[in-house]
Amino acid sequence: MSKEKTGTNLAVMEKYDLQVLDTDFGAAAAEELDGLGSLQFDRVKIPSGGVTMFEVPGEDEDNPENVQALTGVILHHHPMNAFWAEAFGGENNSPDCASLDGKQGVVRETGECRACDKCKYNQFGSAENGKGKACKNIHRLYILREGDPVPLILALPPTSLKALKDYLGKTVLLKAKRRSYEVVTKITLKKDKNENGITYSKAVFSLAGTLTEEQAASTRAMRDAVIAMANTVDIDEEDYSAEPAKPAALQANEDGFVNIPDSVEDEGLPFN
Repeated sequence: MSKEKTGTNLAVMEKYDLQVLDTDFGAAAAEELDGLGSLQFDRVKIPSGGVTMFEVPGEDEDNPENVQALTGVILHHHPMNAFWAEAFGGENNSPDCASLDGKQGVVRETGECRACDKCKYNQFGSAENGKGKACKNIHRLYILREGDPVPLILALPPTSLKALKDYLGKTVLLKAKRRSYEVVTKITLKKDKNENGITYSKAVFSLAGTLTEEQAASTRAMRDAVIAMANTVDIDEEDYSAEPAKPAALQANEDGFVNIPDSVEDEGLPFN
């Protein structure tokens, strides 16, 4: 990945191995996959429990790759809302109500349309704990990595949305004076804690460089194809990274020993 400094202090990725799909890819995919369903992009989500490595699917689905950073061009991004009436039980279920634009939701069972901003489940205090929302506000990113023509989907939970907003608004638009599909973005993870002291992982965004004018023209065209296909990618529980539940009271086993989970802080334990 070659960089060259410009007068604006932004690195231009002149030798970035950008692999873009043809502009008619959407039509070709529809023809080739007729009767087989829509094209399924590989997905990544923010890990729970404060893990700072992404798990990226590879050619062997049983052996994903662990990486410290996701670097690529954000071709497209959009808000989504998803509501599950029942708590997550390990199954990969579709939500009971979902919105692919964060504005209008569709109830799966009845087909009823609901305005997300007025829905009772999308209000603070509607969650079981009385603080958050019962409806999960997610943001989906389509990332084109170097040397790979197939975008990777990264789903951001609510705890990472402010970081995305600040990066796109302040760093990309105001400072770089570019759009998200005209720059190369690096995404890493850091640990944070919620008000209950539970550790979780949060996304960190940084600008790795800008594309050349020719490259930006290619990603702009590919972005249109991705937008057209984005409406066919269903929402499921793979898109939502729930924070880990608060640890239960520690219990001794039959030998009188207590197994301390990694998520429990050492402070306050009786042997400190």
